[in-house]
Amino acid sequence: FMDVAEITTLVQNALPSCEIQVQVDGSHCMVVAVGDVFEGLPTIKRQQLINKALFQMVMDGTIHALHPKAFTPAEWAARQG
Repeated sequence: FMDVAEITTLVQNALPSCEIQVQVDGSHCMVVAVGDVFEGLPTIKRQQLINKALFQMVMDGTIHALHPKAFTPAEWAARQG
């Protein structure tokens, strides 16, 4: 089963300067990371940073469907309206 705290910690360790939010819905795991580290990176590169942190959990089947989303603080603020 997917442990939100464990997932959050893994991503937080990989991206220490980011704010991390994790939502689990059945076998789906959405990870939102917000940080300056994503500035100037294309979406695929941003997602790879999150995927890499959780690679083992995806490989062993703990996470069935990972939906990584990464934003700069400015992008996140704009989304919040």
